[in-house]
Amino acid sequence: MNFDFRNWDIHVGTPHPFNAERPRPNNGTARPDPSRFYTRESWEAEWENMFTKTWLLAGVESDIPDEGDWLRFEIGPESFVVVRQADGGVKAFYNVCPHRGSQIALTDFGSAGSFTCPFHSWKFDLEGKNVEITDEETFNPDVLCHGTDLTEVRCEAAAGLVFISMNNDVMPLAEFLGEVADHLGLYDIGEMVCVQHKKSDWAANWKGGVDAFYEIYHLHAVHPQTQAVMDDRTQIDLFPNGMSRQFVPFAQPSPRFPDQETVNEGIKMMLADAGIDPDSFSGTAQESRAAIQQAKRARSDKYGLGYDKFSDTQLSDSTIYGLFPNIQIGCHPEAVFIHRFLPDPKDPEQFTYETIILFKPEDIPGHRPPAWMGLAADADCSGITRPDIVHTGIGEPPELGEVLDQDSELLPIVQKGSRSRGFKGPLWSEQEARLRHFHVELDRYIGGEK
Repeated sequence: MNFDFRNWDIHVGTPHPFNAERPRPNNGTARPDPSRFYTRESWEAEWENMFTKTWLLAGVESDIPDEGDWLRFEIGPESFVVVRQADGGVKAFYNVCPHRGSQIALTDFGSAGSFTCPFHSWKFDLEGKNVEITDEETFNPDVLCHGTDLTEVRCEAAAGLVFISMNNDVMPLAEFLGEVADHLGLYDIGEMVCVQHKKSDWAANWKGGVDAFYEIYHLHAVHPQTQAVMDDRTQIDLFPNGMSRQFVPFAQPSPRFPDQETVNEGIKMMLADAGIDPDSFSGTAQESRAAIQQAKRARSDKYGLGYDKFSDTQLSDSTIYGLFPNIQIGCHPEAVFIHRFLPDPKDPEQFTYETIILFKPEDIPGHRPPAWMGLAADADCSGITRPDIVHTGIGEPPELGEVLDQDSELLPIVQKGSRSRGFKGPLWSEQEARLRHFHVELDRYIGGEK
């Protein structure tokens, strides 16, 4: 049977080279075993064969702007410290003292000229070299010959994002990200600052989190309120190394929504984001998206924002990227929304969902991240003070906004169902092509191809 999913009425917008569809790889039609979502064996195989072998997003460059600035990145059982060097580059090390194994970075962020172990005061410079051993004369030199420096890991930056890899033989980051690195580079993420950072623990497998965010097929059922402001006929593009992209048209109703003309409250919010007075807007819901695009181009011309490098859809919509293995980034010229899905270090049926809103401050009246991102009204968008990380545990309200809170309630239900004898594994539609692409790439690592 010949099947062409493009017969489904997919909507992107005005043609532009950036929006051009990419050739779709053949990822097959196999039905994966659902045990990958709950067994300890799957968790261990993923950690040993994938997480320790590939590139992982550790943080953003704006969090470590100056020499000596560092951030801590933790995933699974491991912890790392990423440090800005004197030459402007970045290095990363396992967050562990070689003497007795104590962690050396005990907070999420910091700045110093060196690191001092809290256990016995061994000191290390920013390049990870040991510079002082307390009572060194009491050590047999043959003991210290085993090595006293911090253990370095691969660390590279691209498009304002910092990645680490535990694999010394990993492919170069630019090759790993491919075309997606150029796409992300358009958004000047390196000039953005963190204006909100939250973590919440969810009772589900980390891949269940990825799967939920890699498709919008579920919006009509789980988030029906989004149908008034979002078209769920979207283009999906799949890139090498498990990378993916999806366009999510904003400021126009889904064809599932009964009222296609009225400018509802959600669309009014998006008009206001673009500097349009929603009360004086005379167009229909079908005309609001184009109006937003035009308004943002006018704003760019007035304030020199350089939006001519963006397609129309990039101005009004959310261009969403999946970075293998555990990242989603929703991109807008004003701000980006990073989602990170972190496996629990002990329980395969729990993960930590992390969100980071990055914003590019501009001296423009009313200029803020898109309202849909859920930034608090009193949030500091100046970039002067980085917000603290707010972390909620399982059973606590995540307070991520209405839509994300709905996801947090649903995923434990899906997780429980994955264990049922009646569930034989997922059946993915072409609307869920990003999920299949992700799992096929994961299986390449698990199977030893990568």
